[in-house]
Amino acid sequence: MDFIEGEILCFDKPLRWTSFNLVAKIRSQLCHRLGVKKLKVGHAGTLDPLATGVMVVCTGKATKRIDELQAHVKEYVATLQFGATTPCFDLEKPIDQTYPTEHITEALVRETLGKFLGRIEQVPPAFSACKIDGKRAYDLARKGREVELKPKVLVIDEIELLDFSLEKMQATIRVVCSKGTYIRALARDIGEALQSGAHLIALQRTRVGNVRVEDCMKVEDFPGWLQQQDIRNNEITE
Repeated sequence: MDFIEGEILCFDKPLRWTSFNLVAKIRSQLCHRLGVKKLKVGHAGTLDPLATGVMVVCTGKATKRIDELQAHVKEYVATLQFGATTPCFDLEKPIDQTYPTEHITEALVRETLGKFLGRIEQVPPAFSACKIDGKRAYDLARKGREVELKPKVLVIDEIELLDFSLEKMQATIRVVCSKGTYIRALARDIGEALQSGAHLIALQRTRVGNVRVEDCMKVEDFPGWLQQQDIRNNEITE
């Protein structure tokens, strides 16, 4: 393998790791194995700390393909909790408001999900990597600043209900969508469409393009895998 000329690696991102954490770990281990001080390594699509699943990592000259890889269709499996919201629409922040759920049924959830198929407009979460005047929205939000983001047009190719618990008032859904879709924001919008509230309690990215989560490497297995590779160690040129 030639990590300097460029390789594409696929990992199952662990829970509570940031995307930066994963890239930094892989870069450190590659540099150690190659005996170099620096190496270009980047990912093709952020995952929130509380999400797991497919993360595509590019090395060396393959980082030039990041935009191409980011454009691939993605699939997620998400579990929504109805009846409550959080500022970031997942469990990173505590519940800030509760809502009625007595009217919510499985049939109503199925009907509501159908309204999100196709081209939709979505306002990204304030706690997101979107930029406002050159600054990340999440940096402003964490400082208590008011964050106002414009809606973006995206495409939901598939959305289906996998499981519904009337007792827990939770639903697990599968979503196939375009680049730029925030599943946290989708949970928010589904809650509002149900005339209630909702937030994510679990999220897994199960596919990016043709890469499925079952095809991905665990981060803890990477050092052993790396030791077994036949590696070309070309000099890095700027």
